[in-house]
Amino acid sequence: MPQVKVGNTLIAESDQTIVVEGNHYFPPDSIKKTHFKDSNTHTTCPWKGVASYYNVEADGQTIPDAAWYYPQTKEKAENIKNYVAFYTTKVTIS
Repeated sequence: MPQVKVGNTLIAESDQTIVVEGNHYFPPDSIKKTHFKDSNTHTTCPWKGVASYYNVEADGQTIPDAAWYYPQTKEKAENIKNYVAFYTTKVTIS
């Protein structure tokens, strides 16, 4: 089952992830919300839509823009609406 950790702290876990472009998107109810704080960062994907970001706070550190999700998606990406993905360079996914 895919897991996401910051140091020794588990912040997400699910066997219901959806893999898109090599990224595991975790269902919204599989993340430990206390570790996620809204970021002001937004980016646009031509086929998914506008992404919003989270700063992740865990294991005594804050990691800016470590995770992202699409609160509104374009039609082709509806299956990942509100699912959360992570930068593999900022957290550990196993």
